[in-house]
Amino acid sequence: MAARSGIQASPAGGAAKRGTRAASPGLRRAAAALGTVALALAPAGCRDRAVTAPAATAVEAMPFVAGYDHTCALAAGGAAWCWGANGDGQLGDGTQTTRIVPVPVAGGLRFAALTAGGNHTCGLTADGTAWCWGANDDGQLGDGTETARLLPAAVAGGLRFRTLTTGHSHTCALTSAGAAWCWGANDAGQLGDSTLTNRPVPTAVAGGRIFVSLALGSAHTCALTEAGEAWCWGWNYNGQLGDGTATPRNAPVAVTGGLAFRWLGAGTNHTCGLTAGGAAWCWGSNADGELGTGSFRGQSTPGAVTGGLTFVALTLGAEHTCGLVAGGAAYCWGANGGGQLGDTSLSDRAGPDPVAGGLSFAVITAGFAHTCALTQGGAAFCWGDDYFGQLGDGGSATRPAPVAVAGGGGGFTAVSAGFTHTCAVRTSAAYCWGNNSYGALGDGSYTHRITPVPVAGGLGVSGVAAGFYHSCGLALDGAGYCWGFNGDGELGIAFKPDTTLPVAVSGGLVLRTMTASRSHTCALDGAGAAWCWGGNGYGELGDSTRASRTAPTLVAGGLVFADVSAGSDHTCGVSAAGTAYCWGSNASGQLGDGTGLGRPYPVAVASGRSFQAVAAGGNHSCALAADGGAWCWGYNAFGQLGDGTLEQRLSPVAVTGGLVFTQISAGYAHTCALTAAGAAWCWGADDHGQLGDGGYTSRPAPAAVSGGLVFASISAGGEHTCALTPAGAMYCWGDDYFGQLGDGTSVTRTSPVPVAGGMVFGD
Repeated sequence: MAARSGIQASPAGGAAKRGTRAASPGLRRAAAALGTVALALAPAGCRDRAVTAPAATAVEAMPFVAGYDHTCALAAGGAAWCWGANGDGQLGDGTQTTRIVPVPVAGGLRFAALTAGGNHTCGLTADGTAWCWGANDDGQLGDGTETARLLPAAVAGGLRFRTLTTGHSHTCALTSAGAAWCWGANDAGQLGDSTLTNRPVPTAVAGGRIFVSLALGSAHTCALTEAGEAWCWGWNYNGQLGDGTATPRNAPVAVTGGLAFRWLGAGTNHTCGLTAGGAAWCWGSNADGELGTGSFRGQSTPGAVTGGLTFVALTLGAEHTCGLVAGGAAYCWGANGGGQLGDTSLSDRAGPDPVAGGLSFAVITAGFAHTCALTQGGAAFCWGDDYFGQLGDGGSATRPAPVAVAGGGGGFTAVSAGFTHTCAVRTSAAYCWGNNSYGALGDGSYTHRITPVPVAGGLGVSGVAAGFYHSCGLALDGAGYCWGFNGDGELGIAFKPDTTLPVAVSGGLVLRTMTASRSHTCALDGAGAAWCWGGNGYGELGDSTRASRTAPTLVAGGLVFADVSAGSDHTCGVSAAGTAYCWGSNASGQLGDGTGLGRPYPVAVASGRSFQAVAAGGNHSCALAADGGAWCWGYNAFGQLGDGTLEQRLSPVAVTGGLVFTQISAGYAHTCALTAAGAAWCWGADDHGQLGDGGYTSRPAPAAVSGGLVFASISAGGEHTCALTPAGAMYCWGDDYFGQLGDGTSVTRTSPVPVAGGMVFGD
């Protein structure tokens, strides 16, 4: 379904059951702009906060936050990603285009904390500098203007903060000393400066109290002192200030009841707190059961949440509340017209109800009518209203139970980029995406996929190999399985039409590595013997013949290999002694033996050097020397040999630049490699952006992949490249005609984009 763009009215599910209570000033503003009577709240505090003030240099971590109809998260290294509604630029990607999967916030800033408000977002860098973007009609960005920003803008005043929190149209922050400053809308006194005047720059909260945390709602604000005292100010028609009245306040007033809290959170018109023992208390509006007291009756003083649960974290949505108990189980209550409670229903609940799916979470955050959470491993899940794509699952359908965020799963351990598809291993399961014309994705269909789909059959694998139109997986017990096109026997079974499901490679060999290319497949067994099968018209199977094989055949010569790599019509390997050998087609010198003669058996590469790894590409080959230097040979019309020329080479030449690599991978007409520090460099053809340097210019020498990401492994395919971070997040770039980048689109990318399910948040 096409993504919607711009600001539109929320769907019926999100606007259901709003009652007849009076709207706050902020709520009325949202209704005028959006055609609904609901707004987002500030997701104050996704994690529990201690009641002792943190060190002056500490910025409180908030890695996952939900706004009105958008969501943001921090990935490895502090990069911010957002998705959902973007009519005011609240995603920070420089556009106003709604996004149904995560997109990076532009500008290259690295954040330690994020917070999402109504239609704006803010972040803190590690040094406490505040940046905001999105809607700014009330000065909520704090940059001294009322101009919306599509990119992060620095908050004026030069203050350094340790925590930052957003409401619908206002923002507040605490300095390292605990002083509270607010800016933006102030029509209900929510800035707490004893006036009703909007402020486009930070203004001090009246009273001079020292606070340790903040919570912002629609048009009210609350704060917690070191002693656990709760103070609130702003709109109070529903008793959300907790002072026993319905009187608005433009300066802090104490919450009644004498309770000591360790955490506070604010929704549209309700507020909740956690005591040191984990008991939850709420006050304010309760028309949808958001107070969790077992009734739908509001109250202006704290009331205990029913059920006797002990919470370690809470989060407040517009008219719903969620919490985590020890062990990570999630419970929600309140409004559920959009499925935001995650219990598979659309029924409101007046008390805690378990979120479906049995997942265990470490962080939880609630928006207007959706909720999101992170597992301990950084996998992101969301549920509820998805009209603007705020669930980030690549669609726009309401989800009343958790669904995985595209880009938020992580957990990948291996990747192989094929010609026009990609396969990977995640939690010992094989996933593939891209071109499926011949069943190379192994999901039982011939449907192209733009995001990863599991290979059918539940096969546990330790590795995968993606060829041109077939794929293979190495089972945990060492058995080989293949699927897809089988016109030349490349699946390792008798000649028959292609198969969309994995089939066992015949012969019963126990293997330790597999490699696949155009029409053949090769593997190493535990003893280092090389076996190949499939098409053999050029001698690429290395068995001294040119006869195709439908079952593994031993490569001639009795060599013991440490590495093997299948190219288009040739194969190369490195022996245990460090000698490189190649066999098959040699029309472009890809065998590296100094001749142009094809060989149906291994011949030594003319080098005299000791190699540690080898990579066979389309019509070229590369290898890493023992000292980490890269050497290549063969076809070079696009600079894929990396020697600074376009001259074909019949024997190895050094890749220019003096870089020291730990991994190398050869694609069809390009090559990529990783340094020990995890920096990615590519060279050769770049007509589809496969070099990842942000352009389309072929390079005869190594060019740095843009983005500064650190990778643990890399794989060059036909005209695309994929790589894994040490945390298990996957990024791809280049041609995406068949969806082989796995980012939920079919758009060519000249720099790395995250694969759906391949990003770890909160890292």
